[in-house]
Amino acid sequence: MIEITTGSLEERIIKILQKTYPITAEDIKKNLNISKDITLRTLKKLQMKGIVMLDSLSDKTYVRLLRHDFRFIGKKRQKKFIKHHSGRKKQEIEEYNGFMYS
Repeated sequence: MIEITTGSLEERIIKILQKTYPITAEDIKKNLNISKDITLRTLKKLQMKGIVMLDSLSDKTYVRLLRHDFRFIGKKRQKKFIKHHSGRKKQEIEEYNGFMYS
């Protein structure tokens, strides 16, 4: 069982690889919106661990997931902050300036 930290770039790449096959390194770069150098560096690190295999062709690099026994560790955190409101909104009483109270 391979332990991957929740919220890391490795986790995001592995989840993309689990959803789509075949996929290129360029497609992963576009999905995650990160630079090509960071993508290739992370993929090579995963290849050294024996998790993925990089198949380099003349114009594209295909990524293949070799293992499927992952355990994502760490706290699950929400990406966006949630604002909590306390109680109901206070309604402001408007003064009536009509004919009745002149």
